[in-house]
Amino acid sequence: MNALYKVAILGATGAVGTELLQLLESRNFPLADLKLLSSPRSAGTTLEFKGQNLPVEAVSDRSFDGIDIVLASAGGSTSKAWAPKAVEAGAVVIDNSSAFRMKPEVPLIVPEVNPEAAKDHRGIIANPNCTTILMNVAVWPLHQVQPVKRLVAATYQSASGAGARAMAEVEEQARAILRGETPKPDIFPYPLAFNLFPHNTPIDDRGYCEEEMKMVNETRKIFNAPSLQITATCVRVPVLRAHSEAINLEFSEPFSVAKAREILATAPGVKLVEDWQANYFPMPIDATGKDEVLVGRIRQDISHPCGLELWLCGDQIRKGAALNAVQIAELLVAKNLVRSVSSLLA
Repeated sequence: MNALYKVAILGATGAVGTELLQLLESRNFPLADLKLLSSPRSAGTTLEFKGQNLPVEAVSDRSFDGIDIVLASAGGSTSKAWAPKAVEAGAVVIDNSSAFRMKPEVPLIVPEVNPEAAKDHRGIIANPNCTTILMNVAVWPLHQVQPVKRLVAATYQSASGAGARAMAEVEEQARAILRGETPKPDIFPYPLAFNLFPHNTPIDDRGYCEEEMKMVNETRKIFNAPSLQITATCVRVPVLRAHSEAINLEFSEPFSVAKAREILATAPGVKLVEDWQANYFPMPIDATGKDEVLVGRIRQDISHPCGLELWLCGDQIRKGAALNAVQIAELLVAKNLVRSVSSLLA
């Protein structure tokens, strides 16, 4: 008889939380019980799961009693407050915030890249940033064949990265502009509809924003390549859902475009999308709702003999967050790595 697991979703009413709910159902995760947790503001509502309306409870000190796995997607401060309590109660926490990603003792996992890191968990596993996940799924298969020397990324990030309210804000701004009215920003600092701007996270003294440094530092950790040269420019664009990225890779030796295309055509988590005659390549509208990272427009960098260019799109809420978390949970189950943990992270 296969084991069944008691799972809690922390942040169940958010965009990623509701996606987690759908994925647990569609992927037939081996559930014995499912508990939905949120802030007191969202408690008392219900969410549908397998034809039943499940209550959403306010998270409390007793919420994690008997829980095996916690899928947390409620923000960094919430994770810092509740993840240690869940670990104390014996659960493994898969956390979607940035709270634990760069702690050396916390595995940071993309299942297609570094599943072996899961065995070293001490109760908390971090889900990487969405842009990092999408990029890593596409770059890792090439990096395994010939290590990347330098990586330059430019991102085109949708409103979904800031949650459901941000998506609604862009829709309302678009309607306002089409009515001839001035759009009002709330979630974002500036209007995003019919506009774009550099990513609105804090900027350091070198001029890099937090989102860009997440891509740099997280990729180095996931690839176990602390000296990998990476730079990124992250931009918000008026797309509701699914991020896009332009990636330039430099290798020590030339990397055949045909070989790169052959590798990516069969890489796990990747779907090759290229129709050169029709000038048809990955688009956010096609990536929305899809599990795979769509990759295409693979070409030789004409400025460097050892350079490759590629373009990718991926659903930020799905593979960039919820699906990656569920895949980590599936990995834990498959490797029998769900266990009670008595010690907390320092």
